[in-house]
Amino acid sequence: MAAIAANSATAATIYEDKGLTFKIKGDWQVQLRDNASKTKDAEVEFDDLEIKNSIIYDLGNGLTAYGQLDFGFKKAAEDEIDGDQLEEAYLGLKSHGVSVQVGKMDNAADDFGVENAKENALGDDVFDEFGSVDGDDVIRFDADFDVAHVAISHELEADGEKSENGESTEIYVEGGFDAITLGAAYQTLKATPTSSSVDIWGVSASYDAGFAEFGVDYGVSDQGGSNNDVAMTNLVATFKASKTTKIAVGYVEHDYDAANSDEDAIYANVVYKFPAQKNVSVFAEITNRDDDAGTDYELDVLAGMRIKF
Repeated sequence: MAAIAANSATAATIYEDKGLTFKIKGDWQVQLRDNASKTKDAEVEFDDLEIKNSIIYDLGNGLTAYGQLDFGFKKAAEDEIDGDQLEEAYLGLKSHGVSVQVGKMDNAADDFGVENAKENALGDDVFDEFGSVDGDDVIRFDADFDVAHVAISHELEADGEKSENGESTEIYVEGGFDAITLGAAYQTLKATPTSSSVDIWGVSASYDAGFAEFGVDYGVSDQGGSNNDVAMTNLVATFKASKTTKIAVGYVEHDYDAANSDEDAIYANVVYKFPAQKNVSVFAEITNRDDDAGTDYELDVLAGMRIKF
């Protein structure tokens, strides 16, 4: 969300005067990876190469106007496109915990999920893998209450326009008490003006036990037709080995109605943040993938470095 990104502690304030604040934020991740495919060799991957720009105006009486303009260079670095790629571009207003924003951005379904893998070939969650988590013509509403956060978004169909890429509506609700956080999301999606609607829902829960954090999410996507539904499950446990080191272990499953289509993956990763600069980290991950079709996968192994500001 823009309201969160614009006020991130890691963002560098470039200019601040007379109610105007300009912040810039970077997220760069480079890794050496040998993925699960036996037909592909190891390579250098660019997972994140982002520059995020935030403009914030204090309009008085608790009202704030903001804009976000984010560029990604991942595809350019991997020779998929020339130049940068516009990832987010939107404007919004916020007052007393309630915000509305319009433009190119993540939708409310993107807030769902507990997955903690560096690279997950089966997707982050049911919305990421079988639905949509962003759009070019999005109207989004967020509200923070004492006990819950609510996000609602709608992607305009934009039929006949260059930005036409489907229509969707999402709602996400998150609340918690003590060390428990609960979430629920729903999306209805039409990939094209003539396609049938796809309904997706998911629920999640996480628990902070102090020595570790445990999370689970479960979602179902109605893909249309007989035997086309799929359920997706995420389980994850994250342990703090020291003040600078975290270890995560997770399990991901796709459970299809169709026979011989199920697939799953188990992953484990470790992240070390340098004590002098917590925004600089190194990491490693290993993933074992399997499916009912008997695909011969290798272990997916990666190691890399990440710098944020």
